[in-house]
Amino acid sequence: MLFVLAAVTSVALSGVAEAFVVHEISSAPTAIVQPIDPSLLARRASDPTTSKLGMSVLDLAPRVLADATASSVSVTSADSTLPANAADPRSAGGQAVPVAAGAGGVQVTPVELRLLPKLSGAQLFEQLGLLPAHQLAAFAESNPTSITRLLASPPKATVVTAVWGGLTAAQKQALATSTPQLVGNLDGIPFAVRDSANRVFLAASIADAKRSLASGVGRGQIVGERHHLEILRQIERTLKTTAKDPVRQLLTFDPAGDARAAVVVGDLSTADYVSYLVPGMFFTVQGQMYDWTTIAQDLYTEQAGWLKILAKSDPSYQGKTAATVAWIGYSTPGVLDIASLARADQGADILGNAIEGVKAVRAGSEPFVSLVTHSYGSTTAMIELAKGGVSVDALAMIGSPGSAAQNARQLSVTNDNVYVGEAAWDPVVNTAFYGSDPGSASFGAHTMDVAGGIDAITHKKLSSAIGHLGYFDAGSQAMRNLALVGLNKGALVSTGTISDAKRTLASQ
Repeated sequence: MLFVLAAVTSVALSGVAEAFVVHEISSAPTAIVQPIDPSLLARRASDPTTSKLGMSVLDLAPRVLADATASSVSVTSADSTLPANAADPRSAGGQAVPVAAGAGGVQVTPVELRLLPKLSGAQLFEQLGLLPAHQLAAFAESNPTSITRLLASPPKATVVTAVWGGLTAAQKQALATSTPQLVGNLDGIPFAVRDSANRVFLAASIADAKRSLASGVGRGQIVGERHHLEILRQIERTLKTTAKDPVRQLLTFDPAGDARAAVVVGDLSTADYVSYLVPGMFFTVQGQMYDWTTIAQDLYTEQAGWLKILAKSDPSYQGKTAATVAWIGYSTPGVLDIASLARADQGADILGNAIEGVKAVRAGSEPFVSLVTHSYGSTTAMIELAKGGVSVDALAMIGSPGSAAQNARQLSVTNDNVYVGEAAWDPVVNTAFYGSDPGSASFGAHTMDVAGGIDAITHKKLSSAIGHLGYFDAGSQAMRNLALVGLNKGALVSTGTISDAKRTLASQ
């Protein structure tokens, strides 16, 4: 058994390595409050008798444990004036400061400032929204671990949307200005706001990295600092466009470690069709963010072309738009942990919350959301979809090394819109390394032809996909079919058969 595992791993690794040569492409404190019910947030946000905040500290107060005393929360009458010398959190001595006047003439204050670092999740996010700008900035500077801890275990996107919607314009601006890292990376906040915050944070991070290198850091740090700066510059390069290019948005930017990032091609706030591109093993922000975004733009261009074609015969497609997301939102495995599903489990949770973020922000006008998944990314996506906590409208898998789910019907995908493509000379497919083979007939996915040929509709010649990374070439049959899956036109996907591809591979 050990020999077989080693052999399969060796074949997969050697094939992927060859493909890349050819195609470059804190231990958190115990929470002192109980979770907030999202439905309660939404209800209070629409209730004219309560604060403009989604949930005020009046709701939070009964949940505070013994170390948060009754004096931590205060309420004053509507005609009370705020103190002119509101205390700074660095010298407040834990005193509460009035910060908001809600509907119904009630002013509320946050819990004592000294208690804020003990909060987490939705409770901390909402309390930060209560702080006046100068105190928020001081708190963020003095408690950076509270921000990183909040991002490491964020509130659900629906909760973030509810809390954000209850803030005033001034409070939103204060949060974005004082904590751009937080605002830019919380799923559930409007996309344009996140893009702006992340660009500010990126520019500041680049400036900090340059200053650190110029200051003469020791030899032990200089390599790490240069590596960090290279990651930042890769993202900066990715965001540069020409006048002819579609708009790009920096949806995620987490520079820690090997970094996480997501770049949108198109307008995520208005697109009718949204495709998330989820990468597999060996993909990093430093190495592939630019190329992954280029692929996302090629898919965007393919979809834009098909929308024009479809609109000629179907009026319902007139004026429709698409957006693609180059998502490297999790740390993909490398050589040392390729046999583990640990990174897939972690990535699945992050991906699920990202999809929920799109649905929460676009509630009432939700787009058709599809996942275009490659290699280990398909395994990651199927782990999340098998949970049933989040659903998508379509799933396309290419170069998949296997699934924990036994059948496509076990995945939370609308109308069984599950498609699989396998290229000739792809050493990863058919291994079922992580479970069931999505390309097998028993799995029940729709086959997606990637072998090339003549397009039956446009009569254009389509190139074939060969190897583990050949699926992404512009003008290929694979890209044509991936585009149509993302536009809810599965009926136009050229099927071919996986068995035909396997026979072709065997004959060669």
